[in-house]
Amino acid sequence: MTSQTKWVGRGCAALAAIAALAAAGNAVAREPFTAAELQAMDDKLTATAKRGYDMWYGARADMSANGLACANCHPDAAATNPHTFPKFMPQFNKVVPYREMVNWCIQNPQVGKALDVNSDDMTALEAYSYYLYRGVKIDTGLATRQTAGATPTSARGLNVKGTGIGFDK
Repeated sequence: MTSQTKWVGRGCAALAAIAALAAAGNAVAREPFTAAELQAMDDKLTATAKRGYDMWYGARADMSANGLACANCHPDAAATNPHTFPKFMPQFNKVVPYREMVNWCIQNPQVGKALDVNSDDMTALEAYSYYLYRGVKIDTGLATRQTAGATPTSARGLNVKGTGIGFDK
């Protein structure tokens, strides 16, 4: 047997071993997540988006010192277009991420306390506003052409006692 034949034989044996391992790996592999795991993840996302919905409609009094909520200017998260961030914003004179824009709105029109950009509260607001734009083609103009109108009948923000500040009495 020549050295070339030995080399080819070893190469074939190595390829056969790799193929056997790959076949064995496929036999024991499973989907990345079970249906129950996927449901649990979806439940957590939905709960976070619902919390963001409550905050959007005024459930956090410290987000406003004048009675305004996010929904006063952005009913159903209209015109926020979170998926278009980061983008240049004239009021900052720089490119900003969505979270910075959310805090600008809380601090300026709402005269409230900015949220920690890495907090669960900020994630909840993002989850709510991003959730509305999933798979929806954004159409400039009226909010009703962008998303379905909100029906805020069950938001905690509508069922809490007013803060006594501004219009929230």
